[in-house]
Amino acid sequence: MRILVIKLGALGDFVQAMGPAAAIRRHHHGDEIALLTTEPYAELARAAPYFDRVLIDERPSLVNPLGWWRLARLLRGGRFDRVYDLQTSDRSSFYHWLMGRPDWSGIAPSASLPHANPRRDLMHTIERQAEQLRLAGIADVPLPDLSWAARDIAHWGLPDRLLLLVPGGSAHRPKKRWPVERFAALAALAARQGATPIVLGGAQEAALGAAIAARCSAARDLTGKTGLGEIVALGRRALHAVGNDTGPMHLIVAAGAPATVLYSAESDPALTAPRGARVTVLRRTDLAELAVEEVAATLAFG
Repeated sequence: MRILVIKLGALGDFVQAMGPAAAIRRHHHGDEIALLTTEPYAELARAAPYFDRVLIDERPSLVNPLGWWRLARLLRGGRFDRVYDLQTSDRSSFYHWLMGRPDWSGIAPSASLPHANPRRDLMHTIERQAEQLRLAGIADVPLPDLSWAARDIAHWGLPDRLLLLVPGGSAHRPKKRWPVERFAALAALAARQGATPIVLGGAQEAALGAAIAARCSAARDLTGKTGLGEIVALGRRALHAVGNDTGPMHLIVAAGAPATVLYSAESDPALTAPRGARVTVLRRTDLAELAVEEVAATLAFG
């Protein structure tokens, strides 16, 4: 069989789809499996042991008929026998029609393997996808494990005791962020206990990394310097990680690090929090109400 899995983003959602991807691979062990995703996740997808090839969705706009023609040709050219739509958006559901309505697991109106639970949007992502696959005949969906994604980080010459800090998050939702000065205070506390704080984030979060490093000389600012595979490698080595509700925390937890994830009223951990054996979720209506001492009490060292 020719199988297509659809997962377009975002980062946290992509990571949480890797458990279902492993279950699909096990179920279709003798079949060819392709993934349709977007460019930001292509490198990670190509490293994954679950897919034989990776297709890129350029997400054409409604006023780009040439882009839609290319996408339709890409999808129909795969001659897929079954599609597991893990994106389950209006856009990905439209692809069912665009592809000529193959065997389909998802929420498309005419899906042959529908996930028709009316409360699906009230379920945690991991549980929702596990139920979707169970209805399609695939049981035993594991939690995501990204150990295969780790890249070499020896060139940084890091010490053994690492505390990862992820102070950033969605630029248009600043209330999802714990104040940067609290991250700096936590970094200083960890340094006094012999740990090296490592600040992670994209280039757009360089100011946050610089602010923490300015207040804690022991901190290493790696904002804008890590790919997804390097973040996984750091997660595999870390004593602990602390961060906001943002994609890199999903990578770090899936790498196996103990973690404390901070939530405000802007998002619901019951729906989206990283899942793992050693994950602590702290939530306040306003993260400015969350004290450094309370976060420090969750650290797996000291």
